[in-house]
Amino acid sequence: MIKPEILAPAGSRLSFLAALSAGADAVYCGLKHLSARMEADNFSIAELSSLTSLAKRKNCRVYVALNTLIKHDELDKTGRLLQRLEKQVQPDAIIFSDLGLVDIAQQVGIKSELHLSTLSNFHCLSALDQLKSLNIKRVVLPRELNIDEIKHLASLSNIDLEVFVHGALCYAISGRCYWSSYLGGKSGLRGRCVQPCRRSYTYKGSKGTYFSCQDLGLDILAKTLLDIPQLRAWKIEGRKKGPHYVFYTTKAYQIIRDNPDDPRARKQAIGLLNMALSRKFTHYNFLPQRPFNPIDPKNEPASGQYMGKTKGSDKNIFFTPWSQLQPGDLVRIGYEGQSGHKTVKIRKPVPSKGKFNLPPGTRHGSPVFLVDRQEKELMTMIREMENQLDAIGPEKIQVSFQYQNPKPAVIRNQLKNIDVFRFPPRERKEAGIQLSLDPAIRSKLGPFKKNWYFLPPVIWPGVEKEWIELTSFLQKKGAVNFVLGSPWQNALFNTSARLNLWAGPFCNIANSAHIRVLKDMGFKGIVLSPELAESDMTRLMTSSPLPTGVIIQGLWPVCISRTFAQEARPVAFFESPKKETFWTAQHDENYYTFPNWEINLRQHDTTLRKSGCCLFLHLKETLPKKMQLKQRPGLWNWEQGLL
Repeated sequence: MIKPEILAPAGSRLSFLAALSAGADAVYCGLKHLSARMEADNFSIAELSSLTSLAKRKNCRVYVALNTLIKHDELDKTGRLLQRLEKQVQPDAIIFSDLGLVDIAQQVGIKSELHLSTLSNFHCLSALDQLKSLNIKRVVLPRELNIDEIKHLASLSNIDLEVFVHGALCYAISGRCYWSSYLGGKSGLRGRCVQPCRRSYTYKGSKGTYFSCQDLGLDILAKTLLDIPQLRAWKIEGRKKGPHYVFYTTKAYQIIRDNPDDPRARKQAIGLLNMALSRKFTHYNFLPQRPFNPIDPKNEPASGQYMGKTKGSDKNIFFTPWSQLQPGDLVRIGYEGQSGHKTVKIRKPVPSKGKFNLPPGTRHGSPVFLVDRQEKELMTMIREMENQLDAIGPEKIQVSFQYQNPKPAVIRNQLKNIDVFRFPPRERKEAGIQLSLDPAIRSKLGPFKKNWYFLPPVIWPGVEKEWIELTSFLQKKGAVNFVLGSPWQNALFNTSARLNLWAGPFCNIANSAHIRVLKDMGFKGIVLSPELAESDMTRLMTSSPLPTGVIIQGLWPVCISRTFAQEARPVAFFESPKKETFWTAQHDENYYTFPNWEINLRQHDTTLRKSGCCLFLHLKETLPKKMQLKQRPGLWNWEQGLL
């Protein structure tokens, strides 16, 4: 049996040293740029160089996450970051989500392994061989997979796999959330999510957290992963967490891995997890025979140990903790993601039922949570680690990199406008059709040679065979135009056939390096990420090695999920605190949440045409009864920019 490594998160120096103190086999962390957790402290390259040197002396591997969507004007910057990592840090692996990094890494000539992030949403059984051709050594599997799906994928895999065993759960499927970006340009794919899913929404007059998930915690169930030889890492989520969480979760999963059948070890491990100050955790979908819905609308979206509520007068706000607080403890006043919440550091011991005064302006009745603890024993171990650190080297070294752009495509085709329907229109004319496994739709998919067929953003392993049958049926009928929801879906097709495969908007395409990789994979065109600003879109269109398209108008989902609150039923309307309306509908195995206003770039179609856009998509989503769309500009990030 090959023991999987315990892979610990580190978003700060103290958390990194806590992982080493706990004996982690590997640590993953991010830089101050291009990290999917930009709200964590993260590291400069000079600081990471010193920490990595210490980690290697402790026989601990270090993985650096550059797992964000890369904009076209960041290609040179990304290459320089990789050069500096290669020269100063020499990490064991780079975790990435944007396929453009494959091409950049090849041009830089890095020696680190490439690990495909969960944000790339890979779970396509048919596409496993493609990963090796892209020099990808490991895939981080989505958290939505159950144990049977993981085992099935592993049985076919010729590369290493990594799975999450503990930490926060996003409501949306990995890499399929645009909610934060849609509301203000702070993209989750860029590491700047403001967590709109954690907020309270009103459904049928009841207020609740209808999109906020409890955490994932496999605890003792993780031992069922031990007989999967391709599974090389148990990953703990939490790069925004403190050293206390990192130390206790790392120790707990070490105990479970090393003593899977010892009941005393199980009790000890669960005790450590309960001390980690995270949210209440669940097994989610891990056991297909006993799935657990992680959404409880009555559960407040808070992490940490509840300590009480604020009380007193306007001039004398305080709370009395339910258990003793120690110097160095961090307490949060209010709920995460809600306005007015703040974090306070405890300077002196506060006894149980004692009184802790708070600054004026703190809200009455706010809940108080213990979110981090820096107990003396742990901090002593961390200080001992600090004493072993090498001196931090120079902050910057001289590097020079210019990405070698591919030759732009020569666009000979005239502009094409495609109306994309959820259900085939009655008129037998050229159209775009969102494909489904619904047998009632299958008989209405023609005319085959003219229509454009759109695959969903996520196809789960259990129904992949059915999708292969559907695409084979369409090809036999003469269909050639397909827009894919994931680059890996090209493996569902007979690649020897003369097909017009386009990478669709859910592929999150934002740079020419990404497009070059897609071209090598056999794609004939791409639809740009709708998150991009005007300058990002037009600059990329003029340098794209493939023909480009955009969503010019229509309803775009703010997120796609594999789960939904039991208390609500699609089609369901939800209202935000700012009176924004969202609605959720189920299509096949996925839940789509839409806003009640459209993307609308039609006033800018001339600009797009002049830049080289040759495919305009008009999304014709079926509206639920009584739904009225708001008249908004619908420009998304066109003017305000994508952060």
